[in-house]
Amino acid sequence: MKPFKHLRNKVVVITGASSGIGEALTYEFAKYKCNIVIGARDFKKLSEISENLNNNGVKVIPVKTDVTQEHDCKNLIDETVKAFGRIDILINNAGVSMRALFKDVDLSVIHRLMDVNFWGTVYCTKYALPYLIDAKGSVVGVSSIAGFHGLPGRCGYSASKFAMHGFLETLRIENLKNGLHVMIAAPSFTATNVRYSALTADGTPQGKSPRDEKKMLTPEEVAQKIVKGIVNKRRNLIMGIDGKISVLAQRILPKVIDHLLYRYMAKEPDSPFK
Repeated sequence: MKPFKHLRNKVVVITGASSGIGEALTYEFAKYKCNIVIGARDFKKLSEISENLNNNGVKVIPVKTDVTQEHDCKNLIDETVKAFGRIDILINNAGVSMRALFKDVDLSVIHRLMDVNFWGTVYCTKYALPYLIDAKGSVVGVSSIAGFHGLPGRCGYSASKFAMHGFLETLRIENLKNGLHVMIAAPSFTATNVRYSALTADGTPQGKSPRDEKKMLTPEEVAQKIVKGIVNKRRNLIMGIDGKISVLAQRILPKVIDHLLYRYMAKEPDSPFK
């Protein structure tokens, strides 16, 4: 706990906080008595989380937020500043995935992924940035190994994460002189509902996971690593042995990793390619 004691009373904003990694992050920051504002579309679930933590002495405020809507993102930040007067940490966690070949996918699906994964990050960061700079705080993008190299069957997902990376890397360089910490957190496959809600070629949720969830990272493990990464001012946080190997291999053996990824993803049940 001691290395994290300075987190006490820090103001943390988390998007996509109604489930998965976002919910786990909320509970993880609550351990250190942070003041937390959580955003997502599912206000009922947000309220349940906040009520549970408020009853245990942690200040948590739920704000109904659709990150594809700029005014919702601005409102999330405005409500945070209204309640606490500052922002120390922004975690852009809201995200959606897909599973379809590009030749089959409706373009509206890719628009949806860009709106959530990329524009949601841009909107929230834009309005939080002045407060984060004042606090010499941290902005985090919860990304994926798909943001370091393309994943077959996930063209829109990889594209949105690549875009997020470019945005955050540029933000980091622009703010080298003012103490802003920017971290890209890239978990490997994690046992969340993102695969259940992943969009298929026509935009409908696939409704089931194509992978063995028991062999994945848990949201709690990912949350712990992200908080530690913030404390240690990490630049890129790549999680999972398979994630670290694939990102390294992409740099030194790109053709090999292309073939390995193809075979790996083709093994999924009902894979859109073989």
